[in-house]
Amino acid sequence: MWYAIISDDVENSLDLRKGARDAHLARLQTLVNEGRLLIAGPHPAIDAEDPGTAGFSGSLVVADFESQEAAEAWASADPYVAAGVYAQVRVKPFKRVLP
Repeated sequence: MWYAIISDDVENSLDLRKGARDAHLARLQTLVNEGRLLIAGPHPAIDAEDPGTAGFSGSLVVADFESQEAAEAWASADPYVAAGVYAQVRVKPFKRVLP
């Protein structure tokens, strides 16, 4: 089943993100390689494709997991969690309708 992992950043998270980005992306690439990633990306802190020093306010990952518990375990092991990027992470079932 699909699960949405919705994460909210701490204030001024840009430097924390930069330090953990490679490891974070490597985990996401594993989901891509397994055919389990629907979408992933950050939420810019301002209305701009490249927010520059404004950074990001959070992230969204939608991926396929065996269960909510498995999705929660995966989310809690994210390098951004270990680096202190996220203030809050929520995992919710997701029903894909379109496209």
